[in-house]
Amino acid sequence: MTSIWLDRRETFTSDPFEPETRYDTVVAGAGLTGLVTALLLARSGQSVLVLEARYPGAVTTGNTTAKVTLLQGTFLSQLARQYSQKQVQAYVDGNREGQAWLLRYLEEQNVPYQRRNAYTYAASAQGTEKLREEISAAGTAGLDVDYVRDAGLPFPVHGAVRLRHQAQINPVEVLDALVADIRSRGGRIVSGVRLRDVTGDSPAAVRTDRGSVRADKVVLATGIPVLDRGLYFAKLTPSRSYAAALELPEDQAPPPGMYLSVEQPTHSLRDYQVDGRNLLLVGGHGHHVGRTDSEKAHLTGLLEWAWQHYPGAVPTHMWSAQDYLPTNLMPFFGKLPRGKGQIYFGTGYNKWGMTNAVAAALGISADILGGQVPWADTIHHRITSPAGALSAVALNAGVAARLASDWGKVTAEGRKFDGRKRGTDQPPVPVAAGPAAEQGGAVPAAPVPAAPVPAEGQGKVYREGNRPVAVSTVGGSSCRLSAVCTHLGGILHWNDNEQTWDCPLHGSRFTNEGKLLEGPATKDLPTAGSA
Repeated sequence: MTSIWLDRRETFTSDPFEPETRYDTVVAGAGLTGLVTALLLARSGQSVLVLEARYPGAVTTGNTTAKVTLLQGTFLSQLARQYSQKQVQAYVDGNREGQAWLLRYLEEQNVPYQRRNAYTYAASAQGTEKLREEISAAGTAGLDVDYVRDAGLPFPVHGAVRLRHQAQINPVEVLDALVADIRSRGGRIVSGVRLRDVTGDSPAAVRTDRGSVRADKVVLATGIPVLDRGLYFAKLTPSRSYAAALELPEDQAPPPGMYLSVEQPTHSLRDYQVDGRNLLLVGGHGHHVGRTDSEKAHLTGLLEWAWQHYPGAVPTHMWSAQDYLPTNLMPFFGKLPRGKGQIYFGTGYNKWGMTNAVAAALGISADILGGQVPWADTIHHRITSPAGALSAVALNAGVAARLASDWGKVTAEGRKFDGRKRGTDQPPVPVAAGPAAEQGGAVPAAPVPAAPVPAEGQGKVYREGNRPVAVSTVGGSSCRLSAVCTHLGGILHWNDNEQTWDCPLHGSRFTNEGKLLEGPATKDLPTAGSA
């Protein structure tokens, strides 16, 4: 499950982490938002430290389909239903500036990118109404879109919206250029260090799992804020979607543009040229993190759709990515509430991070450096619409229901156990049934069952005493962990595609050995034997 962008020989070399040092700004997260922000601040003469828990691009940026486009499916018409034209225009202006900044930077750094027309297409007659709404919203916002019958796809469509001269990139090449540029200006980029908290007045103490540093400003560019101030985990839906790179038979070629369907499940297409081959990239089939019977089935569905239209295509890479969808549609960026004016953040890019991430970085750096960005000010002063408020209520009602339901299921499963304490490698002794038990007589001792060991590649949650336990088998080795997410106590779900433990509440994810991968959590999972 490595993306085509991250499958390479080069490895990232970290700068040394030096506890108790001080910086003008510490940036947490080395994706596109974090590195563009760090560069803009370093250009101004600030001392900047970037902290990355894994390695640059490890999460969303390194797993995107990397379309740099202002035509974003039917998103503008969705915005227009909830917001004034001024707000919609501010969103477009921010994305336009983010796109222009990024492409100009790539040209300056000699990083290749490709110009492509972007299409939003309708595979059904019902979808054409959404196309008409998008044309209206995009045209009102100043985008030169047009309607076409033939979008250049190998299957019939009922029409498409087209926006010419957009772009596609290799996102990891972009991160490489940003890393080198930041370091050339005195910035430091440290991997393998996870931010845990920010405390105190300026300079704040930035606490990590390897000690603390101090900073006048802190930027959270972690996908979703890892500090719960502002409660953004309650305003965002974590979504996981899938992608694959396909090598086509000689008599086939990828379509000439970048595409996204209006129908669900969504289907995204673009080409990618590498090592003399012109590959097809497909993406889509997303779902709420941790709330599906089988993640593998979603990837299989995407591949089957691709094979239907490109017979004989051979996958070279398959991967997935996590995005955060704001309940009120607009991205969040700027000062973090209750951050004493020292903490900034960006999140909620609604799967359009290649432009929104740069726009957020431009807005954040302007706030820190005292600049003025009109479109950012307009977005900051938006008022959540009734529809957005209802979406937030529905999201959190669903979270509460899921939390209660999952704990109830674990409790129900645990009724077969009597809860007596035993060693950490065995579940409690089952209570025997039968006449003696029913008549209140002595209950004969039952044999102690072996701890449940799932088959290779599988995981399950069961109850041991009063504790939910997550057990999985990967690579022939079984691992037993607490099944309770370290963020807000959700019961974890086994991801059969990536063999990870995923939280269905707010999207935190952990390896089969309990190491934190992403999400709002800041701590690993304890072993099942830990207190």
